[in-house]
Amino acid sequence: MALRFEREAAAGVVLVTLDRPAKLNAIDLETAAELASLWQELRYDESVRAAVLTGAGTRAFCTGIDRGAEVPQPPSPYAVDDPLLRIGPKANDLWKPVIAAVEGMACGGAFYLLGEAEFVVASREATFFDPHTTYGMVSAYEAIAMAQRMPYGEVARMSLMGTAERVSAERAYAVGLVSEVTEPGGAVAAALRAAAVIAGYPTDAVQGTVRAVWSAKEAARTQAMAQAPALIALGNLPPDRQAELFGARGAGEPRVR
Repeated sequence: MALRFEREAAAGVVLVTLDRPAKLNAIDLETAAELASLWQELRYDESVRAAVLTGAGTRAFCTGIDRGAEVPQPPSPYAVDDPLLRIGPKANDLWKPVIAAVEGMACGGAFYLLGEAEFVVASREATFFDPHTTYGMVSAYEAIAMAQRMPYGEVARMSLMGTAERVSAERAYAVGLVSEVTEPGGAVAAALRAAAVIAGYPTDAVQGTVRAVWSAKEAARTQAMAQAPALIALGNLPPDRQAELFGARGAGEPRVR
């Protein structure tokens, strides 16, 4: 199992942990399927009223798709299968609140998850970045998800700067991506405290509020997401060239701001 699921002492709260620390909690096909299945199960579990999502260890919350994952693609130029499109709670019609607790790196495909969390709590040592352009890939779904949470210029800068720059937890807090910054190692505890408060409120009112807040930007997000497959098909380098650029990574330390 690539996920850990723990019921917390506070009634109605569960802790979901991406449990692949040796891979910086990157998501392979098994993990993607487990996440989708878990969110679907939680829809029917009346004992669960709020969830906290985090990554194992302190090096990374999640680093997106596992580069070793082989994703079969349909033989059509009009169809692209993205295994990360179904890993978030909203993609699985779950309207119970989910709080993300970030320690270490959150990058690339991690934004599929952060984009569908109600809010984000981060350790002071957390960093956020989007490596797509560095490796010849279009940042489409990730940038669209972050555009719901950050000002346009901040999203554009993070998406375009690739691995050359990382957004610090303090900067992420300043621009609205993060709602609370904790001391190192404290993100999960802070997120669980918030989840316990929310879980103590009448569940129908909470879920209705989650749905209302999501609805505020859902139409624009849906329209933008519809354009993503074509943009990716047109702008991505061939996979072998992407792999070549990825293999050559590590030239210089990224700037943290």
